[in-house]
Amino acid sequence: MIRIFFLLATVIFLSLPKDLLAIPAFARQYKVSCNTCHAAYPKLNSYGEQFADDNYRMANWRDTITDTGDGMLALPKFVPISIRAMAYTQIREGKYLDPVTGDKASSDTDFQAPYMIKILSSAPLSERISFYFYAILAEKGENGTVIVEDAWFSYNRVFNLPLDMMIGQFQISDLMFPRELRLTFQDYMIYRMSGITYDRGIILSTGFEPISLELGAVNGNGIEENLKINSPGYKRPDHMFDTDRKKMFFGRTGIDFSIFSAGIFGLYGKHKTKLTTKAGTDSGKKYTDKKIYGFDFSSNINEQIFFFFQYLYNDWGEYFDNLPGKNFSWWGVFAGIDYIYSDKVVLSLLYNYADAGDFDGTSTIYEGININTVTGTFSYYFMRNVKGVIEVTYDFLSKDNDPDFVGHETKEGYILIGFDAAF
Repeated sequence: MIRIFFLLATVIFLSLPKDLLAIPAFARQYKVSCNTCHAAYPKLNSYGEQFADDNYRMANWRDTITDTGDGMLALPKFVPISIRAMAYTQIREGKYLDPVTGDKASSDTDFQAPYMIKILSSAPLSERISFYFYAILAEKGENGTVIVEDAWFSYNRVFNLPLDMMIGQFQISDLMFPRELRLTFQDYMIYRMSGITYDRGIILSTGFEPISLELGAVNGNGIEENLKINSPGYKRPDHMFDTDRKKMFFGRTGIDFSIFSAGIFGLYGKHKTKLTTKAGTDSGKKYTDKKIYGFDFSSNINEQIFFFFQYLYNDWGEYFDNLPGKNFSWWGVFAGIDYIYSDKVVLSLLYNYADAGDFDGTSTIYEGININTVTGTFSYYFMRNVKGVIEVTYDFLSKDNDPDFVGHETKEGYILIGFDAAF
């Protein structure tokens, strides 16, 4: 089966057309190539990082707006829209498994097309204010819904102070390594398991070369929950995005030199407890402390070899209501190397490791925090913004042999081939 898959993948891969043309919104807006900001799409180079730091604009941004004769109006000459699309074929070891009943699906070969379709937009609105958003039109087989993930306003030099502000919906983990810019299909798993991806809140940034400081607060309950406001009276037309009065506070301080950067991250807040019944899927009735500490490091050599490393320690407090007095903690890391071999070929290696710590032996889904995988990715760029991907992940962990249906019930290695394009 594996040999047939590789033969089919090779035929498809080598027969792809080489004349695809796609130009993302920023490249259209400023009439530059994608490699002005990207070492290899979607990974940013140093200029791309500076472009983001400059509030997603170049110095000549006013040349790209419509001349209305009104200095109080900054409208782009065209609506800056981009599309990102991904499609894959995959053979997986991991399978669907109900953690309570043990019911499973046996399929292991999957045509994941479309895997994801996104619409993205960003524009400078004034000398200091920009807006950015992206929405998912289809994801992982779900069609007919639109989910907005990133959506925020950024404001540079608030009150003419060396202070920048971002307010809206974003990923907390973007303070370290933005997941959307990774070159592998495989994710930075500890970010997802720690619950520091999408949330709603505010970030304040300041610093002086080479030191940076970011402080933020978020609702702490993700981006899907909301409650209707009805206490003032009947049919009040509003919602509460935060379903409780608990907020989470976080920050990162970093140091950035020409060839390496490093930072320390911390988060404190409250989160809802769970019960150990039904594999830990039942919610408890209390709130307990959530603390996360982390260290990140990255370096690049001549914009060709990029190395990155992240460590996170999670202290989730007395997480289970029916196990009072016992704290639960776990830790994990990821590390990777991206090698920009040429304009056409990029090689990536990513290692994910996490130790479930106190959650081991609880017979809950949190035993599944354990992970030990390595991923190798070969990316071939037909155009700056169109790439073919072949990726293999190997799982070092053995399958669980215990009688419950949680933990490492199936191995999670896979072989993947597909496309990733933006236009």
